Amino acid sequence: MQYTKFGRTGLSVSRLCLGTMTFGLQTEEAASHAILDHTSDAGVNFIDIADVYPLGADTSLAGRTEEIVGRWLKGRRDKFIVATKACGQMGSSPWDKGASRKHLLAAIDASLNRLGTDYVDLYQLHSDDTDTPIDETLEALDTIVKSGKARYIGVSNYLAYRLARALGRADVLRLARFVSVQPRYNLLFRQIERELLPLANEEGLAVIPYNPLAGGLLTGKYRHDAAPSEGRFTTATVGKAGAMYQQRYWHEREFETIETLKGIAKDAGESLTRLSLAWVLANPVVTSAIIGASRVEQLTETLGTIDYTLDPDLKVKLDEASHAYRWGDAAR
Repeated sequence: MQYTKFGRTGLSVSRLCLGTMTFGLQTEEAASHAILDHTSDAGVNFIDIADVYPLGADTSLAGRTEEIVGRWLKGRRDKFIVATKACGQMGSSPWDKGASRKHLLAAIDASLNRLGTDYVDLYQLHSDDTDTPIDETLEALDTIVKSGKARYIGVSNYLAYRLARALGRADVLRLARFVSVQPRYNLLFRQIERELLPLANEEGLAVIPYNPLAGGLLTGKYRHDAAPSEGRFTTATVGKAGAMYQQRYWHEREFETIETLKGIAKDAGESLTRLSLAWVLANPVVTSAIIGASRVEQLTETLGTIDYTLDPDLKVKLDEASHAYRWGDAAR
């Protein structure tokens, strides 16, 4: 495993981060713990969670993933960098979501209780709550950091201009500053290269992209003319999230691009999975790529990619084949 500094902080993390959003719905606890064991043995010391996980669950199951990870962490908490997120719907009340002071101060305590720990290393806003004044959100996060309940704070699914404004307000108010951003990023979604990644580079933010394999589409195992029977594209597997993933990626243009990418991979004598993840890691702004799995055997190629160096000429071919995906205005 390779390790790197987390943005401008003094923290070091593995260049692969384990995403856990399948734990508790798509993946039961025993299998989840086996995945955690396997990635830990491979040197992964960075675990990403969210209070609303598992993916696709309703509020009755929200928090189960944190509980599963918390039970696994017992007795080894000090060996891992633990990140979780807040903002999603956690209950039936209007204030059981968002980035208000009321919700965030309650959400961090609830997450710590489920995780069985006194603190998280990274506490992130899962999305941008435009209904709450940014100053209120920043002051609440500053309280959380100063209380010792979180070491650092970050954001996910933020547009560049909103993140830039938040960084400016934190500087003016002398509050804890965001140190990281967690965006969607892969060969089929490159919009963040235009503004968000340059901002992160300029501000020294850690970048921890999710969906580096486009929900599994970049493994090349799916066909557009055949309905998916498993994985993140089916409602049977991940509930309502299946429709979200189909909306993101299940389009004729994406499948045509994948055929082109398969040809590049074949000529290079490599799997599309390995090339897709290596392409994300080859971006110098990327700190750690979030990988996920519902079964241990799915980790073989992704974990092995850390020892693979993408040839510059091959990267150019992948860049050119996916160039059209730089354009768009998706928020997440």
